[in-house]
Amino acid sequence: MCLWLPKRYVLAFLSGFGFCITFGMRCNLGPPELTWSSGKQGFIHGSFFWGYILTQVPGGYLASRLKANRVFGIAILTTCILNMFLPSAARAHWVVFVIVRVLQGLAEGVLYPSCHGIWSKWAPPLERSRLATISFSGSYAGAVIGMPIGGMLVEYAGWPSVFYVFGCCGMAWFILWTLTSHDSPATHPGISHAERTYIEESIGKSDCANIPMVRFYCKIITPWKKFFSSLPVWIIVANFCRSWTFYLLIISQPAYFEQVLKYDISKLGFLAAVPHLVMTIVVPFGGVLADYLRKKDILSTTNVRKVMNCGGMCFPHDTVKNYGKGYTRQGSLLTDTIIYIPSGFGMEALFLLILACSHGHSAAVVCLVFAVGFSGFAISGFNVNHLDIAPRYASILMGLSNGAGTLSGMICPLLVSYITRTETEEDWKVVFVIASCIHFSGVIFYAFFASGERQPWADPPQEEVGILEGDNFGASPS
Repeated sequence: MCLWLPKRYVLAFLSGFGFCITFGMRCNLGPPELTWSSGKQGFIHGSFFWGYILTQVPGGYLASRLKANRVFGIAILTTCILNMFLPSAARAHWVVFVIVRVLQGLAEGVLYPSCHGIWSKWAPPLERSRLATISFSGSYAGAVIGMPIGGMLVEYAGWPSVFYVFGCCGMAWFILWTLTSHDSPATHPGISHAERTYIEESIGKSDCANIPMVRFYCKIITPWKKFFSSLPVWIIVANFCRSWTFYLLIISQPAYFEQVLKYDISKLGFLAAVPHLVMTIVVPFGGVLADYLRKKDILSTTNVRKVMNCGGMCFPHDTVKNYGKGYTRQGSLLTDTIIYIPSGFGMEALFLLILACSHGHSAAVVCLVFAVGFSGFAISGFNVNHLDIAPRYASILMGLSNGAGTLSGMICPLLVSYITRTETEEDWKVVFVIASCIHFSGVIFYAFFASGERQPWADPPQEEVGILEGDNFGASPS
């Protein structure tokens, strides 16, 4: 498949297609033939995240111990099979529907952590942003494809067809993924010598790599206490802020278009997908830009992450390289400092605030497009940051980070359904003001405390036990 593409990019595009399918499924949960109350719908939308949050950290741990590509593939296969049971579950009882959604959440909870596990072995440092964002852009492409295709399927083939079509696509994807993905460059039979050498020289050979006649079993101690006491790890909970608006749009945007803008929900498809289309384009572009800034030595990794997450920068003096962390020769913050100008999260927050005060269909759509578009740059900030500070534990850190983001997915639909129970424009203004405030808090927190540097605890000692033809011949710390 795609013989002209480097194998790491084949992985990037295929994993992006996997995300596209799973997130496309999330956009089609409002069964028009069933009269569920607003409260029940909020409960149902939130139920997915009860399972989703439970497997974030365990999924990251599994991906660090097992083959991350297999964990990723099996998770998508499982959720796609469950997706095909949803129409029957919905007709049986809304509680049965909730149970299936919880099971889907359990399966999908390992996706982002296991994807980071893949890139910890496949992504050279100067390509981390672009490879990861190619993968992650699939989640936004899923909304672009899912909304219009879902609308057409509902209109011409009935509501259940949406679940069957996406489920079958997922199973077909799994076959292709199984045939083409491999755990690391060292285990890929079709990778070129040049690509394998480039990756391994950039990030080092995979831990416990296979050696002829010898198998190594590594005893690696996971520094859990360091995770929870490290400020750069806590900074990545900016995921909560970004996820709030993402899930707000994925779950509640159709209701906003119907209740406030008075669009026919069955004809929303393409219009509702426009903000996510912009995001799909901006996310990989931001990844390329981030890698360019690092490769050309224009900004340090820390500053690249802050720029992409929080916004542009103003440089009063030539302090980019030596004093890029905000300190001068004297340690003052008043001169020779980097000034952060709101963009990324900041511009998203600003346009959400404008949206809350806007009137008219065109203004609302434009605000949504700009808000979501600017936020696409942030994916090359907080969402790639785990690979910078601790590549070995990137999958576990992604589990912690995405777990924080999942909390917003649990809280947001319940809060929105409560605030908008009268379905008025004033209700939705409150919803968007809250989202804006959450984003502004994320901007401030990340701009002050984030880091893109490898942490001291990122490479703890490990013990390798060599096995030759079944006999233990020694153990040595590395």
